[in-house]
Amino acid sequence: MPIRTLVWGENVHEQKNKIVADNYPTGMHNQIAKLLSSDSNIVAKTTTLQDPEHGCSVEALANTDVLIWWGHAAHGEVKDEIVERIAKRVWEGMGLIVLHSGHFSKIFKRLMGSPCALHWREAGERERLWVTNPGHPIAKGLPAYFELEMEEMYGEPFSVPEPLETVFVSWFQGGEVFRSGLTYRRGAGNIFYFRPGHETYPTYHDDTVGLVLRNAVNWAYNANQYPGLLEAPNTPVDEAPEKIEERGPKLHHGREEGFK
Repeated sequence: MPIRTLVWGENVHEQKNKIVADNYPTGMHNQIAKLLSSDSNIVAKTTTLQDPEHGCSVEALANTDVLIWWGHAAHGEVKDEIVERIAKRVWEGMGLIVLHSGHFSKIFKRLMGSPCALHWREAGERERLWVTNPGHPIAKGLPAYFELEMEEMYGEPFSVPEPLETVFVSWFQGGEVFRSGLTYRRGAGNIFYFRPGHETYPTYHDDTVGLVLRNAVNWAYNANQYPGLLEAPNTPVDEAPEKIEERGPKLHHGREEGFK
């Protein structure tokens, strides 16, 4: 079965900024989905902030294997109940790929449990992304490094938890460096943060960026879903692996649910 991928786009800059609209006349989300389309193992759909329930209904997420998230100007407009819904699906095993300014998105900060802050500069600098983990599946088919002629600078420190793996480190013309490809696992869900993608530059028209995204979707996909990870069942005495007798005072009885 192909990997069901949902590309979420904020779809704000495309409507308000001519440069962004010229770069992405059908929207950034649709261009990202186009980059994924050359992989027959991926079926990509798109949705936006403006759609009902931000396009992230219970049904939509249940039919999503990997969610790709790009946001910037309207992080605060994403409803908290939708953020919790997405976090639940990640814990169950849905993959999540967070792009560029999505580092400040509610869902990324929720799952990281940290400020996710950084230094930045918008000066159209050359970015050189070094592959620091060439054996990683996300780096499959990549050269030792690749360059983007114009990008926004992100600089360390990046206040995120220590990642499982660092796949890319970026160098910018101004001299800063940044951990640009980080992997995490939350519950059963695989998470990848990928730095490039400033909206005033044609980053999502770049073939190598497309290869990274396709590799990332294949890596983030988890065929096994674990909804049981969210449960906290009260196991009765008669279901214990070894025979025991109840003794001592108790707060709960039988199969009574615990406090949450």
